[in-house]
Amino acid sequence: MKIVVHDTASAMLELLQRPLAERPDALREILSPLQSAMSVMGDVDLVQMHEQGGSGLRLDRDDPRYVPALRQMQDAGVWHRIEESLTSGWERISGAVPGIKHAETVHVVLVLGNPDDDHLTVRSAGYFGAGGFPGAIHLTMWPTETSLAKIGHAAAHELHHNVRYANVVWNPATVTVGEHVVAEGLAEAFVRELAGEQAMGPWSRALTGAGLDRAYERITADIDVAGMQNLTAYVLGDATAQRFGQQPVGLPDFAGYSVGLRIVDAHLAASGLTAAESTALPVREILTNAGVATSA
Repeated sequence: MKIVVHDTASAMLELLQRPLAERPDALREILSPLQSAMSVMGDVDLVQMHEQGGSGLRLDRDDPRYVPALRQMQDAGVWHRIEESLTSGWERISGAVPGIKHAETVHVVLVLGNPDDDHLTVRSAGYFGAGGFPGAIHLTMWPTETSLAKIGHAAAHELHHNVRYANVVWNPATVTVGEHVVAEGLAEAFVRELAGEQAMGPWSRALTGAGLDRAYERITADIDVAGMQNLTAYVLGDATAQRFGQQPVGLPDFAGYSVGLRIVDAHLAASGLTAAESTALPVREILTNAGVATSA
């Protein structure tokens, strides 16, 4: 696997010098390495997705916070640490599962976030990513103490998704709650294997105690619910689902990550496998090992 971490710091600094009218096309160029891998979703406009999501830097206004934030990220060696973490992560997965399928090249694009977006800066502590399309990892970050320390670990989390979905079929019409929460649990367990529990994101530790027990019961009861349009509330919680016009189901922020990690930990204990060794396992095998009943 060839891992290409693009120098988006320089490109975004250049974007910020352009007139506002030229910035969408400048961002389209920054995001262009992801286009081929993400074309499985159809003819997508990545700039439109960026603007609709609301978590990335604003293209319609100047903001004096942007350039200092990018400089802070450069000074912290963020892009280098992402590359180191991804290299280490791939060595772990490929060593654990020789011959596992993977994209020949994975393009990694880090975009500056929107400091006024609570989903990014409050719920997610300043960072998150998307890596489910083999060959593409998209990271969004606003520099905070947590994000500066953990953005490399988030990249490793996304790499686990990237390799999993080169082996496990992901179909937006048929993907289930079970697959989604297990994938998140596996990716966080993988980060823990690589770098220790302190490296894990805020997502998988959002719930504990009775709150986690309630979420576990709710999610496992609906483990076979299918269709991406139905999954946001189960994975990211009601508030995020409502933000994107989807139905709430009575779950708090990131419930699916905490429940997914509980399921994965039960699978790891029962099977004796690691998260790296489990990268390409079918979801039903993992759920069965964890004692979670499914309809099939």
